[in-house]
Amino acid sequence: MTAPFEGLASRNSARLALASDLPASVLADLTGTSISNATRWTAYAKRDWFDYIACRKQT
Repeated sequence: MTAPFEGLASRNSARLALASDLPASVLADLTGTSISNATRWTAYAKRDWFDYIACRKQT
């Protein structure tokens, strides 16, 4: 018998991996979740995008 939450762990792992590589707005669009949910995931992944945004503004 398999655990009923087996898929949940995989989905959460995948979302955490995405949250560490993508800005919250892109994560929300890609996963179909709200921006506030995606923001929580990126905070959980401890990734901030301020340096990326600053570089984009300079170019």
